[in-house]
Amino acid sequence: MPAADAIKQALGSQSMIRKMFEEGAILKKQYGSENVFDFSLGNPDLDPPPQFYEVVNKLINEKKKGAHGYMPNGGFPEVREKIAKKVNREQGVNIDGSHVIMSCGAAGALNVVFKSILNPGDEVLVNKPYFMEYRPYTLNHGGIIVEAETLPDFNLDIEAIKKKLSPKTAAVLINSPNNPTGRIYPRETIAALAAALNEHGKNCGRYPYLVSDEPYRELSYDGIEVPPILSSYSESIVVYSYSKSLSLPGERIGFIAVNPEIMDRDNLLSAFIYATRILGYVNAPALMQRITAEMIDVRADISTYTNRRNAFCRILDEAGIEYIKPEGAFYLFCKVPPGGNSSGSTSEGDDLLFTEKLKNNLILGVPGSGFGMPCYFRLAYCVDEKVINASRDAFLKTVKEWTS
Repeated sequence: MPAADAIKQALGSQSMIRKMFEEGAILKKQYGSENVFDFSLGNPDLDPPPQFYEVVNKLINEKKKGAHGYMPNGGFPEVREKIAKKVNREQGVNIDGSHVIMSCGAAGALNVVFKSILNPGDEVLVNKPYFMEYRPYTLNHGGIIVEAETLPDFNLDIEAIKKKLSPKTAAVLINSPNNPTGRIYPRETIAALAAALNEHGKNCGRYPYLVSDEPYRELSYDGIEVPPILSSYSESIVVYSYSKSLSLPGERIGFIAVNPEIMDRDNLLSAFIYATRILGYVNAPALMQRITAEMIDVRADISTYTNRRNAFCRILDEAGIEYIKPEGAFYLFCKVPPGGNSSGSTSEGDDLLFTEKLKNNLILGVPGSGFGMPCYFRLAYCVDEKVINASRDAFLKTVKEWTS
């Protein structure tokens, strides 16, 4: 029997990130890894903090009975209580452990949320550009992605969002710091968004959830604040992952946190717990729950990312490639330079051609089309700074070839 039609269709347009990453592996075998500049995958290369290994060894050697067995599907109660205190500090709310559901990373958390809130045909509004996996996560549960434009600096365009809201809008999904742009939405923007959602709810009787995907919350630069979401809008949900803050992407651990004033709160939390079970996660990994509970205030050293960002910006400036300087995360979302077509400007499809030109010079980036925004491309700088600096000549060569 063949694969399901929906899966076959999805495979035809599968993640450009993974595609470029896999092509990079081939190029590295052919040319040597030191000669390939792979900026395709947002895979943190920093080691976890030293405390991680200390906590792992301690918990493994405890040999505590039941430590690796089943627990309530929402997670260990004592872990949820500790995380609730972290959320209270960051989000300016007053919740307890019952408002927290442990998850298999932010991706698992988003699937749990959408499984719980979406009816067939419900809409999830996203802002372009957006993380490309949001679309399949929504489709997994019968929802439809609706795209809204952002402002030229990639801040949220509240008027554009208002025009896209409808009685079918179940959720507005935001991501700050943003992947792929590195934009942090200011406090006043979040307040304006909350006002728009409240106004929409009063007019149509359905208040959309504001779902904030926050795996990069701790990765902000230059003293810029990542504003709280839960204290800004009552119908709000935060999903979080330790993939970036502790540099543990492969361990798949995160959580969902819910505003204490959210409508029908108890039923919603019960739905999250039920969805965690029936989606096959059953519960978040037991060992990782206990590890993260002991590392609530520990973070990886992001100063490394700051230095890499600045090094990359210098190269792009020299090459004449435009970008908005990232305020967080570890991505640069760059505009394709004019000149790749006969008109001497940029047009839809040029991001595919330009990233192919980059690849010919052994640079791997991801076309902006994959994020809903053609004419741009993404570079991930979670790689050694030596690789970034070594890519300079290849960038200069590529732009020269593109514009000549």
